[in-house]
Amino acid sequence: MTDIQNPSETMLRLIARIAPLSAIALGLVAAPLAAQAPGGPGGPGGPPPKPLPLEAKRKAEFTTTKGTWISLDVSPDGQTIVFDLLGDLYTMPIGGGKATPLTTGLAFDGQPRFSPDGKSIVFVSDRSGGDNVYTMTLDKRDTTQLTQGNGNQYVSPEWSPDGKYIVVARGGGSFPTSKLHLLPVDGGAGFPLIPPTPQTAQLKTLGPAFSPDGRYVWFAARSGDWHYNAIFPQYQVGRYDRETGTITQLTGRYGSAFRPAVSPDGKWLTYATRHEANTGT
Repeated sequence: MTDIQNPSETMLRLIARIAPLSAIALGLVAAPLAAQAPGGPGGPGGPPPKPLPLEAKRKAEFTTTKGTWISLDVSPDGQTIVFDLLGDLYTMPIGGGKATPLTTGLAFDGQPRFSPDGKSIVFVSDRSGGDNVYTMTLDKRDTTQLTQGNGNQYVSPEWSPDGKYIVVARGGGSFPTSKLHLLPVDGGAGFPLIPPTPQTAQLKTLGPAFSPDGRYVWFAARSGDWHYNAIFPQYQVGRYDRETGTITQLTGRYGSAFRPAVSPDGKWLTYATRHEANTGT
């Protein structure tokens, strides 16, 4: 049971996790790989391997009114929030109350976003053995895996305003130079949102946000990959024009700028930044 009372609607719209889930995904993948030793499942003389998801041997139950590092979204009608907590997804009235689980089990599910019609969500899960992008109807009758393979990381998926596409940051490796990728909801491999050029080859893009008319996509960008002893600024907010194919840098803050969010009327943009030891908007 998860019970969270009286969330702040303003913070719910602004706070979002962008950290990759690679460490947790690798932890879950390591178990079935280690089991291939002789005598184990799939090894000589052992039983055949079981497909994912694995069967849980123990269950942990808890009740809480708080959570940290939560990704969440507000439904189009403003009445419900969807959020992740400890690898499961929940919905809850925006005014507070009891959280209702959407997903449970060993898979680590996170980064949920409501569809424009409010009937489905998109999220990232490692239930296949590695990160992939999924959609699910809120009645839980239909769950669709949009991406295949277990060699990529997917971060911050978002719906297009018409509900026909998902834009998500995709990259391979431990700290990938992620690129925004557009996935058709009806199926298909998708394609890069920003056409690759020599100028964009080293551009890492994360945290996409559509304008209400679908023409513009805002995102956080930096040159190259993450590294230790980083010097500010790291990220700045950029905007991609889908009609002209041009990229415009919109911020120049010393503390970086990331996680842009566009108001429903398209007139305002908010983003997060660092100041001294704090992150704010």
